[in-house]
Amino acid sequence: MIDLRLLREDPDTVRASQRARGDNEGLVDAVLAADERRRASLAEFERTRAEQKALGKQVASATPETRPHLLAQTKALAEQVKSLEADARAADVELTDLSTRIDNVVEPEAPVGGEDDYTVLREVGAPRDFAAEGFTPKDHVELGERLGAIDLDRGAKVSGARFYFLTGVGARLELALLMCAVDQAVAAGFSPVITPTLVKPEVMRGTGFLGAHSDEIYHLPADDLYLVGTSEVALAGYHSDEVVDLSQGPKRYAGWSACYRREAGSHGKDTRGIIRVHQFHKVEMFSYCRVEEARDEHQRLLAWEEEMLAKVEIPYRVIDVAAGDLGSSAARKFDCEAWVPTQGRYREVTSTSNCTTYQARRLNVREKDPREGVTSNRFVATLNGTLATTRWIVAILENHQQPDGSVLVPKALQPYMGGLDVLTPVR
Repeated sequence: MIDLRLLREDPDTVRASQRARGDNEGLVDAVLAADERRRASLAEFERTRAEQKALGKQVASATPETRPHLLAQTKALAEQVKSLEADARAADVELTDLSTRIDNVVEPEAPVGGEDDYTVLREVGAPRDFAAEGFTPKDHVELGERLGAIDLDRGAKVSGARFYFLTGVGARLELALLMCAVDQAVAAGFSPVITPTLVKPEVMRGTGFLGAHSDEIYHLPADDLYLVGTSEVALAGYHSDEVVDLSQGPKRYAGWSACYRREAGSHGKDTRGIIRVHQFHKVEMFSYCRVEEARDEHQRLLAWEEEMLAKVEIPYRVIDVAAGDLGSSAARKFDCEAWVPTQGRYREVTSTSNCTTYQARRLNVREKDPREGVTSNRFVATLNGTLATTRWIVAILENHQQPDGSVLVPKALQPYMGGLDVLTPVR
């Protein structure tokens, strides 16, 4: 939810954010007008209620001659107060509805534009020259099938399109990847968490996922619960309606969960393999921190993602995502994209977002204000970042393949696979 104080004091900053996102600037003025109506309605309600209370005291001490007139006045005021209270509530509902339509205010450093207007910050590692090595690389589907690691046909038979089985070394590889991520997170001070994959509407709404892309989320109407597309959702709701203690630094969690996405609007895109699927597993970093520390924390999350990518020894690049592609809750987002040889391009494997106070306002997560002399509570900042997910298997298989169809296991993952260093074809 947008910071109303910022909106009142610096509406031009919010207008600039809306322009950068390609969103409606007019919403800013609509929210300001609704805010004025709410405050005016509330002031009139409180003034009339005070008058009603004062008149009630007069009735208690009134003479028999004046009491009937005062009682009639009191009754009329009571009706007026009731009407004004309804007006104030309606104005508050209108303000809430309009203000939740404004996405988080973009950090000024974020590139302006849409999906293709990102800025490449750096490229790490050089793609292999398979032609110089004398063979044509196979894609992850062919490799996975020969290794007995991926079974797409039976996934479709059991569950439909965009589902799959990870079998044998495929299952072991995913578990190795996720466990390696958890161990790295724990070493960095994160608390590991197995999160629920079903959440209430208020939690899904609080994280900002029930906006423009709500059609990508699975909903169970009979239970009015949503399947999460990331453990960020459950972790954002973990401290909802709480006052958290950040005096010793950020509260960091590493959530492991199955994730579900309908992939609405992606018909015809990435239909082959396990790049764009309906179900996958992921280890997600989530941090609650003080507002002043959020930018530095964002850089730390990105560094941890790059540390994990270095462990699996694949070329990647880091991009600064443009404002129009941030999603509603992020003020700034960095993606790491791994090189996929058979596609000749980079594909997203991690994403880290600074959501500033946007989610905390919607979910009411606060801390005691650390500033000297201030006794009130204030909203915290929330950040998230992918540490490993199923999609990484695509890049691992393709980048580490050998001419005979075998795949070398990255050294960092070998201890999690019982020392296995090569995946060999079984068919």
